Amino acid sequence: MPGEDLGSSEGIEAGHGVLVVGDRIISTKQGKMSRKGNTISVSPLHTRYMPRPGDLVIGHIEGCTNNIWFVDIGAPFNSILPMSLGPAKVEFGGTRKILDIGDSILCRVQEVEETHQIVVTMKGMGLRKIRSGALDELDPHLLGRLIGKGGAFLREMKMQTDCRIVVADNGRLWIDGELENILEVRKRINSISSEAKMIGVDA
Repeated sequence: MPGEDLGSSEGIEAGHGVLVVGDRIISTKQGKMSRKGNTISVSPLHTRYMPRPGDLVIGHIEGCTNNIWFVDIGAPFNSILPMSLGPAKVEFGGTRKILDIGDSILCRVQEVEETHQIVVTMKGMGLRKIRSGALDELDPHLLGRLIGKGGAFLREMKMQTDCRIVVADNGRLWIDGELENILEVRKRINSISSEAKMIGVDA
């Protein structure tokens, strides 16, 4: 828990998620404590996605006006998709004919404004409305474990399951293939998440 006393700081280096206060190590996050050598860290059990321009994200349409869609990308701030950055030419007032509430999209973060409003775009290679397959989710700080060193783990999983797997920077995943193979991928993703919660790991 934040503020929890994790013990004496003597001979100990503070890793992520902790601070040295006086001669004590104090947690700054809710999570699982881990020790590697003389370094103590606290790895979060859950992390919130913080968007950056250029990020590939999977979003859910949660509302629209005559010329703007409102998109949930799992960030703490509002996200908008202007009509001009949508997937197709649309007349003013016709946004719901192109993307309706509840639709899921593959898009990119174009801009994060000083007011924390996020602008996303669907103009770019491969960006689209998601019409098939299944979506899953993994805490963003665990994406490195899913992808593996040099992308090896993800490549192997794609090959073994014959699924298309798109890993977005906001921790959401698009899995497309035969149903039984999609279920196998989701099983492996859940295993990564469960294992991380048990042992307390970072990316």
